[in-house]
Amino acid sequence: MLCYELLPHPSSPKPLASRLMCAGDGGVLLWGPCSASCGRGYKSRNVSCVTGSGRPVQEENCQHLSPKPSKLRRCRSGRCPKWKTGSWGECSASCGDGVQQREVFCQVGDRSSRLESGCPQRFRPTSSQSCRVADCPSRYRWREGEWQECSKSCGSGHRQRALQCVDHSLQEVHEMYCVNQIRPPDMESCNIHACELIWITGEWTECSASCGQGYRQRLVSCSEVHVENDNYEYGHQSLSNCPGTPPESYMPCKLEPCTRPPEWRVGVWGPCSASCGDGVMVRTVQCLSADGQESNRCFQEEMPDSRKTCRSPSCHLPSSCLDIQNMNGPLPDSEHFLSIQGKTLKVYCAGMQTETPEEYITLATGEGENFSEIFGFRLNDPTQCPANGSRREDCDCRRDYPAAGITTFSKVRLDIRRMSIITTDWRFAFTQEGRSVPFATAGDCYSAAGCPQGRFQVNLSGTSLKVAEGVSWVSQGSYPVANIQISQDGSRVSGTCGGYCGKCLPSSGSSLPVTVE
Repeated sequence: MLCYELLPHPSSPKPLASRLMCAGDGGVLLWGPCSASCGRGYKSRNVSCVTGSGRPVQEENCQHLSPKPSKLRRCRSGRCPKWKTGSWGECSASCGDGVQQREVFCQVGDRSSRLESGCPQRFRPTSSQSCRVADCPSRYRWREGEWQECSKSCGSGHRQRALQCVDHSLQEVHEMYCVNQIRPPDMESCNIHACELIWITGEWTECSASCGQGYRQRLVSCSEVHVENDNYEYGHQSLSNCPGTPPESYMPCKLEPCTRPPEWRVGVWGPCSASCGDGVMVRTVQCLSADGQESNRCFQEEMPDSRKTCRSPSCHLPSSCLDIQNMNGPLPDSEHFLSIQGKTLKVYCAGMQTETPEEYITLATGEGENFSEIFGFRLNDPTQCPANGSRREDCDCRRDYPAAGITTFSKVRLDIRRMSIITTDWRFAFTQEGRSVPFATAGDCYSAAGCPQGRFQVNLSGTSLKVAEGVSWVSQGSYPVANIQISQDGSRVSGTCGGYCGKCLPSSGSSLPVTVE
């Protein structure tokens, strides 16, 4: 006799026991445990074909024993733990951004558990979320002033009003604090109704000439008609706004013929009085009438020069102030002509009463165009660059940079051997405030955001010198930035430099290479 042998699944924790199911047998079947610890799962068992004595044989031998017992059956092991949530609490902030909380717990059967290990953590609902009840009122706002009078009484005028950024106590603050607030309009149209215009003329003036041909003139105006005024007023309307052709504003007038007044006449310049060095050239200057007769009726303030200085380029000139001293002995400090690089250069000799006189160049353009500055203000927030980098002293800053100063120069020391200006010579310099700043140097400790405020200016126009080709400026310090402009002829240089803290100076250090034009 052949039977199916039924065995519990090997995963069953119970001892294995077998049962034979033969034809017509309706006995109890042996099942393993449910595959799920909670919720829906499956039970399983092993089914094999054996003889009546329990010896396994090929499964084809049991085909006549139908139906074949099933290996799987559904099962349920009770309800699984699951996440439960409470209602959301109130927002933590009455305005602006806040947070609200809710209770999250693990439900096991009919009871809630504070131990969350039974529920899957990756499906745990959030216990907090952001919330916003309403926007908070701003600490700063725009305050509008009263509208001014309209710019026109008719014909589309405009009017303005002042705007101020104020804090909660109505104290004015910088406009940057109101940048996030909607800016009210500070200008609007007014009196857009059309104007009624007429021509207004004034009285003719006297003739512009005391003799001969001249002209008279009068004021012609296009004026608005004011109903409330008895008299018309001269206005500033465009003449094209008035109807018709405007009245004449000029009229010729002719008086008695004029006699030609006496005038100054000059001759040609004579030769230079000196064959070497400085000399004088002269020419004749006469006041003559129309018929060539001498007269004393010419205006003396209009008299042309009858003398002027001259200099012969073939002269042998000294090459230093020391040469002048050796040839002439001690002299007062003054201007002299020297031969520099084969060209004549006007030089101020200083210290001519000492053994080591020095050469200086007088800056013809003056101190206003030859200065150096280390800017003294420092931003409280150095990451900013307020007012688009423009220079303003009403910034949120302090004036405490110890290296600050501004120096102007009337003369600069010339090293004729190296042909360079010594930038650290302050003999003819004036320091208006702070520390002395070298020539052609600028800097600040204002901002680390590329916002330079220190300035310098060099103007060698009128000195016969210019900055040598290839001269450049270098930046030093922290977050340095430099904007340098050199004129095409090399006579002028301007720079804006700074950093936090930084400066710029000529790449050659304490000297500025120059050359004779």
